[in-house]
Amino acid sequence: MTDVAIIGGGPVGACAGALLAGAGLSVTLIEPHPPAPIPPDSAPEVRVVALSRASERTLRAAGAWAGVEGPRLCAYERMRIWHESRNRTDALVFDAADVGEPNLGYILESRLLQLALLEAFTAAGGELRRCAFTGLEVTAQAVVVGTDAGELRCRLLLGADGMDSRVRAAASLSATVGDYQQSAIVARVATERRHENTAWQRFMKDGTLALLPLADGSSSIVWSADTRKAEELMALSATEFAAALARGADHALGNTQLVSERFAFPLRRLRAQRYVAERVALLGDAAHVVHPLAGQGVNLGLLDAAALAEVVAQGVRTGEDPGALGLLRAYERWRRSEVALMAGAIEVFDRLLAHGTGPLARLAQAGLASVNRSQELRRFFIRRALGTSGELPRVAR
Repeated sequence: MTDVAIIGGGPVGACAGALLAGAGLSVTLIEPHPPAPIPPDSAPEVRVVALSRASERTLRAAGAWAGVEGPRLCAYERMRIWHESRNRTDALVFDAADVGEPNLGYILESRLLQLALLEAFTAAGGELRRCAFTGLEVTAQAVVVGTDAGELRCRLLLGADGMDSRVRAAASLSATVGDYQQSAIVARVATERRHENTAWQRFMKDGTLALLPLADGSSSIVWSADTRKAEELMALSATEFAAALARGADHALGNTQLVSERFAFPLRRLRAQRYVAERVALLGDAAHVVHPLAGQGVNLGLLDAAALAEVVAQGVRTGEDPGALGLLRAYERWRRSEVALMAGAIEVFDRLLAHGTGPLARLAQAGLASVNRSQELRRFFIRRALGTSGELPRVAR
């Protein structure tokens, strides 16, 4: 019997596995389709993530940082944020130099992050099984995990299998799901002007557009638009879309050119009513899904992994069963409160900055520029963006 079984070998599940295995627990990770290696000379992939400083520290603790550090990793040093009702020259500017940091975070490909964490997991002694989860049965002493390759027994089962989590359903953990009535369009573009290691974000009445710097000089876009607007954008030719993108970005980087396919996916929110049940815990998107406008999804999930690993490892050192409900509830209390704070802030940004039309919304939109005049306010938001505030796991501090 293994101490911990994890369903889902994405970045969150692999990170939890690497940290738990590094703490001396026996860990089995179940992932039917681990990613293939990235050819070293290939162009950057479309799907990228933004990593905070807290996530960087967590990856270092998990032994995965060496796997992402290199020519495909892009550090960004500034963020420029403005609303379409304001001039771009009045953009709210966050600069790493304001808080004595070398950068505000990193942009990297999702697959690169997953590969690095899976490698760190196996290097720490974890076992990767290429099979699919089929069900679970909880007993007093263990969880019997069903897979299409046979059964596995563990003391603790972690569900890191995404928004449509089968673990959450099998454990009868309910969730509230909502539809933003928006879709996110992602692509990679070449720009007329250099991105200067700066992330650009413009709030508009029908959505939010972000241009994220990539290591090869191109930019990744995440255009979260109302569903009808997104459909119109996806129906445009590549040339027409590039022109619409340049206008949407207020020509911050000049003209643009698509250098990849466009992909669109609907945006939904999710909040699990409980993160834990007897010998079962949820992590990442299986527990919570937030709007991508702040780029915090993967960062929240990695902090889940670090918090869960810290609570369980501490318990095991004092003789606790790794699946003890008391330990899991401590993890749940910790992370639910932290996630609720971030999710609430993101909801406010989406309602007031991207879609708001009333007096309060206009005040918030005008207030973006006013933050520039307060060094303390800028530092507060920069620390939030870095992920260095709040109740952090030890490895993330």
